[in-house]
This record gives sequence, structure tokens and C-alpha cells, in this order.
Amino acid sequence: MNRPEREAAVRRVMDQVPPLVPPELHDEVVRRGARMLRRRRAARRVLWFLLFAASVAFVVWAVMARPWVEPPSTTTPPLTDW
Repeated sequence: MNRPEREAAVRRVMDQVPPLVPPELHDEVVRRGARMLRRRRAARRVLWFLLFAASVAFVVWAVMARPWVEPPSTTTPPLTDW
């Protein structure tokens, strides 16, 4: 059974059976769904902010510490007065 056939079968079943959800639950479901969407949106914004803050902190650390520069050698003294 391919997808259009399955969708048609599901639509036929849903059209035949009366709705099983009482009508007074609709408002409750809509309210909970809206709250869930707000929470997801807030969580997504917080995660993006944390990602941005972490990347800014990494860039500031990299500029200050310069980990790509080789540290100066401390085993031999510098050569002067040749």
C-alpha cells in the first residue's frame, strides 16, 4: 500500500467513525498546545543565545591566549652581542 492509498484509507475511517474526543476538550487542547509551542520557542531561543555566548567567549579567549603561537623557548638563553 503506497502513501496515497494509506491516506485515503485513513480518511475513509475517520469519516465513518464519529469523533471520539468530547467537544469541551477542544479549548483545553488548544491552550495546552499553545503553551507547549511557547515553551519550545523559548527553549530554542535560550539555546541559540547560549551557543552565541559560547562562541563569543571562545573568540575572546582565542584572541587573548593566542593558542596558535608557539611559546618561547626557555631551555637556551637568547643570543645577543655576536
